[in-house]
Amino acid sequence: MRRFVELLRENDLLKIIDEPVDVELEMAHIAYIEAKKFEAGRALLFTQPVRGKGAYAYPVLMNTFCSQKALNLAFGRDFEGVAAEISSLTKLHIPTTLRAKLDFFSQISRLRFAPPRRLAKTKALYAHKILKSLKELPILKTWEQDAAPFITMGQVYTQSVDGTQNNLGMYRLQVSGENELLMHWQIHKDGAHFYHEYKRAGRSRMPVSVAIGGDPLYIWCAQAPLPKGIFELLLYGFIKRQNARLTPCENGIFVPFDSDFVIEGWVDLDNFKLEGPFGDHTGFYTPPELFPVMRVEKIYAKKDAVYQATVVGKPPLEDRVMALGTERIFLPLLQTTVPDLLDYKMPENGVFHNLILAKIDPRYPAHAQQIMHALWGAGQMSFVKHAIFVGKDAPHLEDYGAIIPYILNRFDAGKILISQGICDQLDHASPDACFGGKAGLDATENFDAEGPEILEDENLRGFFERELGVELKLRQFYKESKSPIVCILCEKREQVKQSFERLLKFKKHFRILVFLDPQNRLENPYMLVWRVANCIDAARDIFIQEGRVGVDATAKGELEGYEREWPQQTDCTKSVVDSLILRKILEDEAEIFKKFEIF
Repeated sequence: MRRFVELLRENDLLKIIDEPVDVELEMAHIAYIEAKKFEAGRALLFTQPVRGKGAYAYPVLMNTFCSQKALNLAFGRDFEGVAAEISSLTKLHIPTTLRAKLDFFSQISRLRFAPPRRLAKTKALYAHKILKSLKELPILKTWEQDAAPFITMGQVYTQSVDGTQNNLGMYRLQVSGENELLMHWQIHKDGAHFYHEYKRAGRSRMPVSVAIGGDPLYIWCAQAPLPKGIFELLLYGFIKRQNARLTPCENGIFVPFDSDFVIEGWVDLDNFKLEGPFGDHTGFYTPPELFPVMRVEKIYAKKDAVYQATVVGKPPLEDRVMALGTERIFLPLLQTTVPDLLDYKMPENGVFHNLILAKIDPRYPAHAQQIMHALWGAGQMSFVKHAIFVGKDAPHLEDYGAIIPYILNRFDAGKILISQGICDQLDHASPDACFGGKAGLDATENFDAEGPEILEDENLRGFFERELGVELKLRQFYKESKSPIVCILCEKREQVKQSFERLLKFKKHFRILVFLDPQNRLENPYMLVWRVANCIDAARDIFIQEGRVGVDATAKGELEGYEREWPQQTDCTKSVVDSLILRKILEDEAEIFKKFEIF
């Protein structure tokens, strides 16, 4: 980690903050705003972390993956090159010439670096300092309504009950005592699967070790969507072209030898406590739920340890860059299941799993629908809620200025597939946790229809207000396309579906209506996409009638029969930001604050 910090500094990707900064809200707010500068943002090294008047002995690194350049530094090479290498391995065939045989064995030989290497017990963590409690670690509290401080960049190492399988996951860990953590592994995660193995075997506890720091590629591997049963550090060895070196903990779990901190202990299989709320990567607080308790037995710290943390919330954030590497590297693997998938993109304001764009080579009727089902059954892609499929002639998927009109000119309400399936456990929009509606749009073919008769925004708003009997705000986007998007902000007096049906009398003037709550800002389409992708369940909130589509992206409640508690969004505490500006630790960047709705 120290070497990587120096590498960031040498490449002008590091900002060092030597003033005292509190781990309660201040540190996370600074990193949150810095990450919104996209490629201009830098990693942040806080050399004097404090909690109130108490100081910590260890600096804190945040926004580690601040840009694509930083991601390549962590990989040790261009991540696009890694993707190309994986692609070539998936296309190996029996060689028939001497040159082909040499190429074949050259590619196969690269796999020798994949398996981790376990060091002798004498190379264990004995050189590390042993800390007395979690209170010695500068663990951050990110958001005002968070239940407690959370470890956010923890590498969670577990193994199957028979010791034959190992897993590295990235799960948030709430501090619930001086030597106690709450293990937030979601129901679909491998750590949770191992937990149930131990339960079935009649065990009372399960060994777990949490590493922080070390090579930053470890934490990237922790979030990689590898198939079940494949140890994530195999990917580390393949990318780095050197075997990960592991050292044993006293509980039998192996962790990277260069970890800055190691927290080892046991999860009590029958002991649960309420974990959360926590402002998560969706940009909303997840509600309190019961999760297992981890009893901490040992905490190790290197002499020159650096504590690594991240902040999650409303996009864009550090996970945008981490996901870019995941997106590119796992495309070749997805193509083994879906060979007609040419490319895909997970826009960060779609919160990744809530919206994907996919480019395909359609060869027969309903080919796009076939691929939709294939993706919804492929590992972590099964969490995707909304997918839009375009043809191979479509613009580059990252060229949103071109790809959106392309889609809207091919938007046929009859080509929308509504389905149901598993959802991310952090998803709040669906009526049931972990299960809800999904939507796929086939936009691969031209839509042979005339566009609507466009009215001025004020005129269309007047028609809608008189019909609904409420004041509203309205804006039309992409009016030059065949399917403009009409966004409406208004207070609900009835179910949105009823309002949509009443407005169908004006259907010649629109094709897509999106309903949102009044606090949204129509001049900010980036955040509108974020809110719509987060706040709809396709089976409940998408209405298709008479060739027109309505979308209910409002907060749900009793009116919709929604029985869960609708969460609040993550907003910075203004007094904290004002204080940081006054102390000249943070700049008053009003444009960023407004664009990304900081408050």
